[in-house]
Amino acid sequence: MKDISIYFKSVENNERWKETQLGAYVQWNGEAFPALKRKSCALFCVNENRGAGSNKTVDFTAFRDRFYSLHVGRDWDSPIYDLGEILPGKEIKDTYFALSNVVTELVKKDIIPIIVGGSQDLIYSVYKGYQQLEQMVNMCSVDYTFDLGSFEKEVNSKGYLSQIMMERPCYLFNNANIGLQAPYADKKEFELFEKLYFDVCRLGEFNSDFKVAEPHLRNADIVNIDFGAIRCSELNDSSLNPNGFYSDQICQIARYAGISDKVTSFGVFNTMLDNASKSSLLAEIIWYFIDGITARKGDFPIGSKNGYKKFSVVLEQQGFELIFYKSHKSGRWWMEVPYPPSKSRQYERHVLVPCNKLDYENAMKNEIPDLWWKTYHKLS
Repeated sequence: MKDISIYFKSVENNERWKETQLGAYVQWNGEAFPALKRKSCALFCVNENRGAGSNKTVDFTAFRDRFYSLHVGRDWDSPIYDLGEILPGKEIKDTYFALSNVVTELVKKDIIPIIVGGSQDLIYSVYKGYQQLEQMVNMCSVDYTFDLGSFEKEVNSKGYLSQIMMERPCYLFNNANIGLQAPYADKKEFELFEKLYFDVCRLGEFNSDFKVAEPHLRNADIVNIDFGAIRCSELNDSSLNPNGFYSDQICQIARYAGISDKVTSFGVFNTMLDNASKSSLLAEIIWYFIDGITARKGDFPIGSKNGYKKFSVVLEQQGFELIFYKSHKSGRWWMEVPYPPSKSRQYERHVLVPCNKLDYENAMKNEIPDLWWKTYHKLS
């Protein structure tokens, strides 16, 4: 593993915490950079907001105090590190470079980066970290808008996805949005998302049944949350949107992301921590994500299917069969999507996509799930 300590400013942890509090549990970058072990989490802050048109820096002290004061979860046994803070580079590209290198090295060592931003364009750097690993990735953004941006403009907090898609080679297989609010989405962006077969779970859909978002989180490698997706009343900030997620909902999403065996990086961005409510909620979001990690089942259906119940649904009108799997361990569902004949592989004939019971029930009604179609077209 390359030395990544050069990118970080150390943090102070002078409080006397109780043995059961995170302040005593977390290994932090103080007098010496911690020796990082596999199968762990590494929390760090990125004090970069120029992508949002601001030169302001954020004081993360209150957030850390709130986070360290929380108690260690009941079944937590893996190391948690606080690496400190990545300071803004001379130019924004310098910050991007530092963050992408850190993500690459952590993911390579099976350490989950937990990134506290900073403006949301930092997701571009997170993606670049995976690009260096030459790894296909799925992204999931919890956001009230698409943040697609223009292909002609530079990366910014409201337009980073288009630049990711322009990267060559492009390792982005799928992008999902959870929490979209239609008033903030351009019609052309909707059309492009449909053409690319990306997934969208609107805020109203989530409020009707929060379980519809779970497969999108389970299918992601990179999960990021825009703090602006939380309603203003929850953050004591009238400048934000009146609609959005409640505090308990955003923590629930964070825990779902943690439970996903596939998620290998997690970030919360646009966190202008200018009041106690924001710092407290941010600390709880991170806590619930880590708590989700400790509850991972490791039940992605690869290899032997002995731990799963198989369901076959014959679609008479379409003339083919859909295969579903349900885990005995967690009760979660997956479905097979075959490679198109022109894209068939010698040893891999299909991919397994996270879904929910509703997809199976729709198939029983002779309806092909939207997720099946979108995945099949992306494989074409």
